[in-house]
Amino acid sequence: MKKITIIGSGGSGKSTLASELGKILGLPVYHLDALHWKTGWNPTPKKEWDQLMEELVARNEWIIDGNYGRSMDVRLQASDTIIYLDYPTYLSLFRGIKRSMQYYGKTRPDMGEGCTERIDFQFFKWILHYRRDQRPDILKKLNVLQDKKNIHIFASPKQLKNFLKQLNEGTAGKTTV
Repeated sequence: MKKITIIGSGGSGKSTLASELGKILGLPVYHLDALHWKTGWNPTPKKEWDQLMEELVARNEWIIDGNYGRSMDVRLQASDTIIYLDYPTYLSLFRGIKRSMQYYGKTRPDMGEGCTERIDFQFFKWILHYRRDQRPDILKKLNVLQDKKNIHIFASPKQLKNFLKQLNEGTAGKTTV
């Protein structure tokens, strides 16, 4: 596990997992939100974003967390390991709201400088519709890659916790798609 992509709904814990895995494995961590959003919630221009994705995945080791569907295939293809946090909507929504309240008016550690947390109903709507709108395509992509990549799909935080325990013990295996 040298090139790890972490995907999942907003609020699922991608950034937290990326940071934890970075400590366990000694790999550099890149939070896509921190790279994508410039001061004042201004997005990185598409051409610059595409170049940045190509540069990141060309590195020898990394953990990249985030979805950003337009550039997801680049990361999935370059990964040796893909982790999909496939949690229930209620859990991701609860965590997203909790995070918004916890960091309201401040910049989260995994966010770009000058992007203060806010109550964003569009974001909550995206979480509500994620499993319906995003999940089917993601599962199709993972199914295509299942023989080429080490894919882990976690349906609950308990499953992830067990995996992290196994990883620390050196006994983590492949999860079937």
